[in-house]
Amino acid sequence: MKRTVVLLICILILLPLAACASAAPSTLSFTAMDTVMSLTVYGGGQDTCARIRARAQALDHSLSAVDNNSEICALNHSGAAVLSDDAFTLIRRSLELGDLTDSAFDITVYPAVSAWGFTTGDYRVLTEEERKALAERIDRRQVTADGNTVTLPDGVMIDLGAVAKGYLADVCVPILDDSGAAGAVLNLGGTICLFGKKPDGAPFTVGVADPMNPAAYFGTLSLDKGTVATSGGYERYFEQDGKRYIHILDPASAAPVDNGVLSVTVVADDGVTADALSTALFVMGADKAAEYYQTHGGFEYLLLRSITAKKAASNTFC
Repeated sequence: MKRTVVLLICILILLPLAACASAAPSTLSFTAMDTVMSLTVYGGGQDTCARIRARAQALDHSLSAVDNNSEICALNHSGAAVLSDDAFTLIRRSLELGDLTDSAFDITVYPAVSAWGFTTGDYRVLTEEERKALAERIDRRQVTADGNTVTLPDGVMIDLGAVAKGYLADVCVPILDDSGAAGAVLNLGGTICLFGKKPDGAPFTVGVADPMNPAAYFGTLSLDKGTVATSGGYERYFEQDGKRYIHILDPASAAPVDNGVLSVTVVADDGVTADALSTALFVMGADKAAEYYQTHGGFEYLLLRSITAKKAASNTFC
């Protein structure tokens, strides 16, 4: 699903050696939204993991822009559709976040992402004329959403991949509540949902991959709650004539972002916000991201950029 980078974010949960058998978590790994998801649930039982898997796979089928049987694919081809509550809610929230980020996050970038080959793997560098033509069609303001009906003008298509896993994180919270789970870590392929408490009461530890060496950690975050989402350009890209082209596109130019940013990690109370802002701040670049944070707040972020861009890293964590 989410055609932005799936970062190598590892969740480290260290249980005391004396932990009783009843504290052993239920775990489950499966594939959905074009990634591997891993669930660790304390106190909810294996049935809770199964319910989350079913929800993830149902959303995958509904929200995918590349599944010919999905709601979003049908909308993109017909130009108008009455959608499920899930699809409509996520589109409406995505449009709101597009407004808040001044289009740094825009779900109508899909035709450009496809033209560059990031949906199929048939990569190619677009000409300036092609980019300009595509950029003119990227504009979330052309999308109308009324009731559960969404309408797209000719040539406009949407992709919810950048926020689908964040939405999944949000809808999993009621499942965990209903199950009576004491705590959970849901690794939804780079978007991490933290729920409740660890058995020993300690904060969760989230490792953030080093963009220059994704097999290693840049550092770790100690968190009690929230959703953690990271966007980066070091896993999904192609190279041509010595230049790297990443899968995260600037909606204003329909071209891959090239501003020295390596990754952006966002911690927010809800998953959709975390997912959308990790992409938006990446597109904005370090200076505008800092301005956005100072103006809006309500989240925390870690932005890493190359040494050649300025310094090795710029970050805000309060």
